[in-house]
Amino acid sequence: MEAIGKLTGGVAHDFNNLLQVVSGNLELLSRDVAGNERAERRIGNALAGVARGARLSGQLLAFSRKQTLVPRVVCVERLVAGLDDMLRRSLGEAIEIRTTIRDRIWNVLIDPAQMENALLNLAINARDAMEEQGDGRRQLAIEVDNVRLAEGDAPLQPDVSAGHYVMVAVTDTGSGMTPDIIEQVFEPFFSTKQEGRGTGLGLSMVQGFVSQSGGHIRIESEPGHGTTIRLYLPRTTRAEDTDPAISASPVQGGTETILLVEDDDGVRDIAAAMVGELGYRVLSAKDAAGALDVIGSGADVDLLFTDVIMPGWLRGPELARKARERIPGLPVLFTSGYADDAILQGGPLDAGVGLLAKPYTREALAQKLRQVLPMSGPDHDGGPARDMAGSRTVLRLLLVEDDKLIRDNSAELLTEDGHVVTRAASAERAIEVLEQGQIDVLITDLGLPGIDGLELARIARRQRPLLGLVFSTGTDSPDILASGPLADAVLLRKPYDRKSLVAAVAAASVVRRSVP
Repeated sequence: MEAIGKLTGGVAHDFNNLLQVVSGNLELLSRDVAGNERAERRIGNALAGVARGARLSGQLLAFSRKQTLVPRVVCVERLVAGLDDMLRRSLGEAIEIRTTIRDRIWNVLIDPAQMENALLNLAINARDAMEEQGDGRRQLAIEVDNVRLAEGDAPLQPDVSAGHYVMVAVTDTGSGMTPDIIEQVFEPFFSTKQEGRGTGLGLSMVQGFVSQSGGHIRIESEPGHGTTIRLYLPRTTRAEDTDPAISASPVQGGTETILLVEDDDGVRDIAAAMVGELGYRVLSAKDAAGALDVIGSGADVDLLFTDVIMPGWLRGPELARKARERIPGLPVLFTSGYADDAILQGGPLDAGVGLLAKPYTREALAQKLRQVLPMSGPDHDGGPARDMAGSRTVLRLLLVEDDKLIRDNSAELLTEDGHVVTRAASAERAIEVLEQGQIDVLITDLGLPGIDGLELARIARRQRPLLGLVFSTGTDSPDILASGPLADAVLLRKPYDRKSLVAAVAAASVVRRSVP
């Protein structure tokens, strides 16, 4: 199955590149034939075909667990409630829908669009199973609840971790399944439906999405007694992400310089044409080495727009890190036919980084460019950036804390204060971050497992002598801070509030800037 998944992901990736060339040319052509109704209709039909191809490709990528997810902190209660009308239209009046949502449902970190697709897939499968049952009672029940899975609990599988989850269950009164059918339902292209009714990718797509989101699925079914499919999604303690305001104004371009990196000649040509048509200046490279040569030449680059998967010794994420070493704060927009773990391992993307799935439209490209460009302006002198008003310093912070709740809460407070925060759960990860990009202030817990906070600070100072330091601790000030190379570090005692945290970061920044 792993080999099939890799093959499927590779095929879908190449297919998405082809779709991008087709859709991009069709969109540009549509502007040339404006007013010709017959030509416009044919182009519209062709674009609809591209959209169908993209959906099929998305199902293949979901099975292979390589689809491009854009995770956000989501309130599942609101998401499920918002699907009610769509479910009723999709299932028809003959099926009764009953939804039960418990109080105070936790938030989860998922791609909301893919979650909606997963629930719709489960509901349609349930509808088909109930149609096979005949004229009996047809009811679809959706339940949302908070659950804590402990070691030894029945829902735990060998590759499932204990912890807090939001459980979404979809139950039908259909024909049910035998144990041998249950063992096969997640295999790609497996289906018990009549020929022509479905691709057999629905449940494999749902499983792929849930697995990519850090969750798992459990099926309970018995012939003649219906089926229950439970999705377990890991809880997040972060606040729900709000939807950005949608502007009704026409698509906006710009005059900035975009460095486009794409190894496929056809995709690169059409992408350059779309970006140029939006008013931007375009510099092109076919691989990471060429892109670094452009940056090394001293050319002004305002945004790096790069494919994730490229031939050669550097892929998109590594190119972005090296580009940001040379142009700190450089905004980056990744594009891909499938998601690579290197981009989305840590959940939401860092500030100044965006992700655009192939195939994309001119409008989607324009919106993403404008979203990413204001996030983080290039800072050519290597020092701390300024906010747009120029009134205060925007610092690049590295927050090292092994307690996830403290790490997430502190990062949120610092982000709200306008800083760019990179998180690390260990000193080892922090050292990797320090080697890859510019950091102004290191904030570290003293009691880290493995390499402790003091040793991390010593290593960091050897790499970056002007690095600001903040030590957080629940104990008294360690004697080692009284003198020596770490004597200028700022001590932040736990528990701390927002005011203390912000003040400590500001003090550490001022101390380092005053060093001759």
